[in-house]
Amino acid sequence: MNAILTIARRELSSMFRLPVGWVVIALFLLLTASVFALTLTPGAPASLRDFFGISAWLLMPVAPAISMRLLAEEHRTGSDEPLLTAPVSDIGIILGKYLGAWLFMACMLAPTLIYPTLLFIVSDPKPDPGPILAGYCSLILQGSLYLAIGTAVSSMTSSQTLAYLATLFPILGLLLLGTVSPEALPDWGRAVINAVSISARAGDFARGIIDTAHIVFFSAGTALFLMLAHTGLASRRWR
Repeated sequence: MNAILTIARRELSSMFRLPVGWVVIALFLLLTASVFALTLTPGAPASLRDFFGISAWLLMPVAPAISMRLLAEEHRTGSDEPLLTAPVSDIGIILGKYLGAWLFMACMLAPTLIYPTLLFIVSDPKPDPGPILAGYCSLILQGSLYLAIGTAVSSMTSSQTLAYLATLFPILGLLLLGTVSPEALPDWGRAVINAVSISARAGDFARGIIDTAHIVFFSAGTALFLMLAHTGLASRRWR
């Protein structure tokens, strides 16, 4: 456990030492602030439903930028050799790297709490806290899944560019599945779309619906891709 926390702390601090970390945070906050301002309607009930719906898409380009260097950069520079020979298991390395990226994502999301705070201060009646809590739960679950996908991809390549693109397009595909018209698909196709669509699940969270099936979906997906990352790192060790 101490080794996992040490790796996570090292990874988190390295992200703040590099310009890319600050650029990612600044870009995300700029985009979310713009979305927050544009989705407010004077005289309408105070709600962040549209904000959370769009912010889920904003995580799509940001999460790969966080995860692309986790293991790919270590492999490119050769610094993975001392890491792989350290007294820590492969799964410990993966969990430490992933935890560092997840904490960075949490730091990135934390400043957005000012948006609901402003709504509670200036709006009358006050917004319902339930959908807001569900919306943040959705962002964390989606971000966790995206980072797990990125960790798995990063474990299989030494190119950060390739890791970014190979993470971005699967996430984009999962999001676009929610835009497919179900009437144009056979029954089995609709079942597949409903099972893997992220947009539909995010929509439920934005409405304040916290369904355990959605939580299980994101948690299971995150665990699956972390296991794939473990497999990718183990194959490197054998090579």
